[in-house]
Amino acid sequence: MRWVLIAALAFIPCGLADVAAAQTTSSVSRGPSGLPLPRFVSLKAERVNMRVGPGKQYAVAWRYMKSGLPLEVIQEYDNWRRVRDSEGDTGWIHGSLLSGTRTVIATPWRNARDARSVITLYSEPRGGADAVAMLQPGVVGRVEACDGAWCELEVRHGDRTLRGFTAQADLWGAYPDEIIE
Repeated sequence: MRWVLIAALAFIPCGLADVAAAQTTSSVSRGPSGLPLPRFVSLKAERVNMRVGPGKQYAVAWRYMKSGLPLEVIQEYDNWRRVRDSEGDTGWIHGSLLSGTRTVIATPWRNARDARSVITLYSEPRGGADAVAMLQPGVVGRVEACDGAWCELEVRHGDRTLRGFTAQADLWGAYPDEIIE
């Protein structure tokens, strides 16, 4: 079987960045919505502004240009959600622009220009299985399931949809050892 190299799309900075201390995943609490904090969500819309504060009157820090990008919700205020992206940048997005659909980014911490940084999407949840595709850092996939070690993903490549498995440790958008059904 021949595999495909899938490249990534990114977000566009607008110039401002809100810096925050990292929050650990071990301290899970409930926000005003009743949903756990922190938690992963994805962008519902194609174009989304992340603001420096919880309201439209606040400046835009980032503009995301791709629906489906995963974000981590770390705080809630009214209808606004403070989120962190895969680069560690934080800001506020209106809750109506977020979806509960789980997505992940392939190894965003690796260098996309380094050929060794690609990760393999396998036909089965094991390292020796046939390769379905090679994913460059930043490729976004929809999570079908994760067992704590492997995640089954659906990745769009042009007009094709590819399905396969990759190590959960090579993804941003699923917590270590998290089970997703």
